[in-house]
Amino acid sequence: MTDRRPVYVIDGARTPFLKARGGPGPFTPVDLAVQAGRPLLTRQPVAPDAYDLVILGCVNVIADEMNPARVAALRLGMGEDTVAFTVQINCGSGMQSIDTAYRYIREGSADLVLAGGTEALSHSPLVLRQEAVEWYAGLARAKGPLARTSMLADIKPDFFKPVIGLERGLTDPITDLNMGQTAEILAHRFGISREAADRYAMESHHRLARAQQEGWLDGEVEPAFDRDGNVHEKDDGVRPDSDMESLAKLKPAFEKPYGKVTPGNSSQITDGASWLILASEEAVDRHGLDPLAVIRDSEWSALDPSVMGLGPVLCSTEMIKRNGMTRESVDLWEINEAFAAQVLACLAAWEDETFCTEVLGLTDAFGPVGRDILNVDGGAVSLGHPVGTSGNRIVLHLVHAMARLGKKCGIATECIGGGQGGAMLVEMV
Repeated sequence: MTDRRPVYVIDGARTPFLKARGGPGPFTPVDLAVQAGRPLLTRQPVAPDAYDLVILGCVNVIADEMNPARVAALRLGMGEDTVAFTVQINCGSGMQSIDTAYRYIREGSADLVLAGGTEALSHSPLVLRQEAVEWYAGLARAKGPLARTSMLADIKPDFFKPVIGLERGLTDPITDLNMGQTAEILAHRFGISREAADRYAMESHHRLARAQQEGWLDGEVEPAFDRDGNVHEKDDGVRPDSDMESLAKLKPAFEKPYGKVTPGNSSQITDGASWLILASEEAVDRHGLDPLAVIRDSEWSALDPSVMGLGPVLCSTEMIKRNGMTRESVDLWEINEAFAAQVLACLAAWEDETFCTEVLGLTDAFGPVGRDILNVDGGAVSLGHPVGTSGNRIVLHLVHAMARLGKKCGIATECIGGGQGGAMLVEMV
């Protein structure tokens, strides 16, 4: 279609990413969304209730915050008549919110949209075992004291030992593999060594530490204030002193004793939220907005869940082909670091001629994506991976990194649990 409208990125903000530390963190998913949204909306020349839509990605919605998009929108003062809905596509949820907003604006259904992602993995619920659930149901149905006493005789100690909901959520129900095991499959397929994965992880920490030290993240990270009066100013999972010796001491987490994936080269369990403001050209003119970038295209792909980590390769390549681009056309990349081995496997796949011709439909290998243009300020290994947020954060950071480095065109992409991938093509104004 030739009448599709351009979609502009106006501004964005996120909270610091806070590492889960064995118990519920200071913020719920909606708390995080409000902490990131309030300063972002306050600095705009448009009233909060002027937005057409609020769309928020969130995977682990807690019982007290059903449809967190709506709850956050109301707490942000965006008006009772502002439609708000939550989207969920696992690790891609924060990008799905942008993509949904992009399509609404592109087709003329909306002009100004707040699109974000939020996740408080530290608030993941504890789940009863199925046997315990059935016992409790039987107890509730029991009639009379004698029947209830009989049920009590069947109680087992395991009934009082809940399962962490996140553990179930990170296991694919089709393949019965957890996400770390899928990364191990890719490491084996593409020959990713433990040393290479550890080195990548170390570099991720060093890059994030430098970005914090140089103030490169100040334009996107807003301090978060908890109910106890504490101020959270920076991503707190970074280890500036990370080195190969300490990483080598960690044992494999999923495939003992010879696996390549360890806690040190995997993404961290983290809480955080991120928002972007998207607008049509009409909204830009009407409200006097100053765009940062234009979203040019997006793509979603699906594949075997057991190799879900290759999702970025499929969707990014398809998007590049559709736009008549080449590898050299992309100045900067953000690939969400679910696992160091997974990112390295994506890079290896692009250099594998057989994979590129048979799977991607290319005539030759796609070629190398240099580390100098990939995740230049670190990623989820050092930053954390709040599942519903990460897809939003990588687009937000891509825009800021391109502005700082004077780059024109970038791609943000991620693998998605369940065997999918999402990618977004962004161009600076």
